[in-house]
Amino acid sequence: MNRKTTAVSTTIAGAAAVVALVVGLLIGGIGLGPLLSPAQTTTVTRTTTVGGQGVTVTQTLTRTVTTTAPVAAGLTGEVTIGTLLCLSAVLSSYAENEKVAMDLAAKEVNEFLTRSGAGFRIRLVHEDTACQPAVAEEKIRSLYARGVRLIVGPMTSAEIRQIKGFADTNKILLISQSSTAPDLKIPGDFVFRFTTADDIQGPIGPRLAKLLGVSHLLYIWRGDAWGDGLHTVSSREARRLGINLAFELRYAPDKTEFSAEVSQLNAKVRELIAQGVSPDKIMVEIVGFDEVVAFLSAANDYPDLKRVRWFGSDGTAVTNTIFQDPSATRFAEQVKWINPLFFATTPDRKARVDAEVLRVLGRSPPDAYSYAAYSAVWAYALGLMATQKYDAEAIRAVLPKIAEEFLSLKLDDAGDLPFSDYILWVVKTVGGKPTWVEAGRYVYSTGTFEWAEGFTP
Repeated sequence: MNRKTTAVSTTIAGAAAVVALVVGLLIGGIGLGPLLSPAQTTTVTRTTTVGGQGVTVTQTLTRTVTTTAPVAAGLTGEVTIGTLLCLSAVLSSYAENEKVAMDLAAKEVNEFLTRSGAGFRIRLVHEDTACQPAVAEEKIRSLYARGVRLIVGPMTSAEIRQIKGFADTNKILLISQSSTAPDLKIPGDFVFRFTTADDIQGPIGPRLAKLLGVSHLLYIWRGDAWGDGLHTVSSREARRLGINLAFELRYAPDKTEFSAEVSQLNAKVRELIAQGVSPDKIMVEIVGFDEVVAFLSAANDYPDLKRVRWFGSDGTAVTNTIFQDPSATRFAEQVKWINPLFFATTPDRKARVDAEVLRVLGRSPPDAYSYAAYSAVWAYALGLMATQKYDAEAIRAVLPKIAEEFLSLKLDDAGDLPFSDYILWVVKTVGGKPTWVEAGRYVYSTGTFEWAEGFTP
């Protein structure tokens, strides 16, 4: 099936009454009132006779009447949307943020449905996968048995790969907020991803290395679908740019202790320095999830590892877990460890999610995947309003148009974001407290870097 938006235009048109209600949704930052109750102008002509002399005066009166657009009938009752989140393992701080964002979206959706007179409400059912592909499969099968056909998540590409066949066969629609493996860009399946694939992120590290005059790249990565895919793209770009891949280390996804690996890395750095390579010509790129915090903590004991440049990934950008380890925090700040994270949301949507995460969890900023998760809940709600039935295949048909028109997310034929700029995050102590701050931005359209005032990479 082709997901091009032209293929669903007639479906959207058939639900015109519903779509008329949502053009100015709160999610787009436009007030609900005028669109929820559109103003209609009525012209009335009145003829009167003046003074009994047969003189007539015609008056045209214009009045504005506020009415409420009718809601399409069909779907009633409570509609369940499942979520698959890594609530109890690596990426747990991301999952906590995203759960808060989705709960906020569900609250806003139900308030809107009440105001619009819709006959249904949505309910979220959160399931913890612990980032384990086998658990993700167990959870999706359980949700399917309970009649759930719309799911936000899972968070990782390894989980997507594990459950994709079951989802496609049984027509379960998935919107992942954070899966980025390039090999999962598959047109016509039941997987959408409200983020960019790593063929966009992958080149950023090597391009920054080239800009900074780095000659030797040392690459360490998590050995799963996501890490392998990102390594493939990044290493290919490094070679294209003429950068020497002097060290490559793939570690098991369940690894949590890295003393041996850090020792190997330190030995390689010392070897290169002994050969006359200046430390500022060496960059370590490390790709992983929260387990990377343990790696940085161990690296803090090696002075030579503090002399070289460090680059991370979207798997560790703005993770709250790092602040639970003072050694890792100090190391990250000292080496100016840069982590890229895609950015695709509207300012008003960002402000609402940021405020809610701060209120509930007491931290900021949340990860960009929180905005994607928030948007995914709204996308399902708008799809339900447009189709007026709980049917994953029907919602899949209208989803690209809904994402583009109402969520400012123009998807490609595989249902992914085709491109995005990336915010570059670093750890910095502000007001005596370490936090994540924006160090700059990678501009996709030009392939260039812009740096925040006062920051030198």
